[in-house]
Amino acid sequence: MGVEDNNWNFRNWPVHTDADHPFNREVPRPDNGTARPEPARYHDPAFARAEWDKVFTKTWLLAGVVSDIPDAGDFLRFETGLESFIVVRDEDGSIKAHYNACPHRGSQLAIVDFGSVSRFTCPFHSWQFNLDGSNAKITDAETFNPKVLCHGTNLSSVRCEEVGGLIFISMSDDVPPLREYLGVLADYLELYRIDQMNVVQHKRSDWGANWKGGVDAFAEIYHLHAVHPQTQCLMDDRTQIDLYPNGISRQFVPFAQPSPRFGDQQAVNPGIQMMLRDAGIDPDSYTGTAQDTRAAVQQAKRERSAQYGLGYERFSDSQLSDSVVFSVFPNIQIGCHPEAVFLHRFEPHPTDPGQFTYDTMILFKREDIPGYAAPGWMGLAEGTDTSGATRPEIVRTGLGEPPGLGSVLDQDSELLPVVQRGAHSRGFRGPLWSEQEARLRHFHVELDRYLAGTKVWGQ
Repeated sequence: MGVEDNNWNFRNWPVHTDADHPFNREVPRPDNGTARPEPARYHDPAFARAEWDKVFTKTWLLAGVVSDIPDAGDFLRFETGLESFIVVRDEDGSIKAHYNACPHRGSQLAIVDFGSVSRFTCPFHSWQFNLDGSNAKITDAETFNPKVLCHGTNLSSVRCEEVGGLIFISMSDDVPPLREYLGVLADYLELYRIDQMNVVQHKRSDWGANWKGGVDAFAEIYHLHAVHPQTQCLMDDRTQIDLYPNGISRQFVPFAQPSPRFGDQQAVNPGIQMMLRDAGIDPDSYTGTAQDTRAAVQQAKRERSAQYGLGYERFSDSQLSDSVVFSVFPNIQIGCHPEAVFLHRFEPHPTDPGQFTYDTMILFKREDIPGYAAPGWMGLAEGTDTSGATRPEIVRTGLGEPPGLGSVLDQDSELLPVVQRGAHSRGFRGPLWSEQEARLRHFHVELDRYLAGTKVWGQ
């Protein structure tokens, strides 16, 4: 085929200055094969219905974050696919989750994104429910035959568990406990203390592509040079990928040094200057080259931590400078930095496999430290309230509208519909994945296990 086979077993580049740090160590790769999956998975309505029935209703889904419901009675509404859920802080401090549907006639109870109540009241006939979902009041109860009410008057609840400040729900009683499902990722997430962070930006935008097209695009950095050439001056696209059981994966994205594809490897360009400022380094007084800046950022953050008691000794050097990106099957990506975390959810459209909703949240804990902020690449709008005192409203944009997520993510929103249209072509026979796209194959192999009914927990 004109393609040499001498690199067929390529895995990762050496990207760490402290490769022996426990967090950075590579894990053995599972054998996910070399098959070419059929392209119908990106557009076939029957395939989409099977995904909902056999995947989304059978696993853990990220519903929200603990900082959004700190006190008893605080609730959030989580909507995905065909379903809507109420996630609420109960009187005893635990977190409960219920289908957002009144058992009387099915009306939704929570019709706002967030709120605080002592009881939930149905807007249709004013039935009331306690925070734990039990029925508290039936309007004109004496007019109901008791044999009717014995069918059940409580809200239907679902499993709800929390790890590292992230709240997950499951519609299935068969999934293992969340911490067991996440495996080592649970410990990794807890390093970032997300439970102490607040949402400072929340945006939802509708994109003209299948939800898996979103998952695929965000699970690799192979496309950066083509789609986001402006990133090449400050992001190295040599990477380390690790694959874990249950479709979970990790990728290191080195920052503060140019890609080898970038022409000038020495000049401290504006992108790298931004990274220096994020670490508290004045670019005007910095005397090193672009090849030195990643190490300089790591050292500056260690010094800042020692001065202000941030506890960064729990992080490897790579964690201080790079974005560590975790994928949680089926539709979650978590970009982690010591200062802030970027959550991505790729929510399937209820009926159209050619659309999905891209939900993003930036979480940040404000510190009274000069220059301490969320990484500049996250694109927080100037003047954003990062105090955590007020939960920002969810900003929604419709299909075809620019999502306003910064140049990089807006470029993705423009490209993915182009990819989606190509997936319909008779000339496209399914994706061909490189080892740089190992997270994609890992995800699709897991998806196919669920669809085939062969999923084994811990596999």
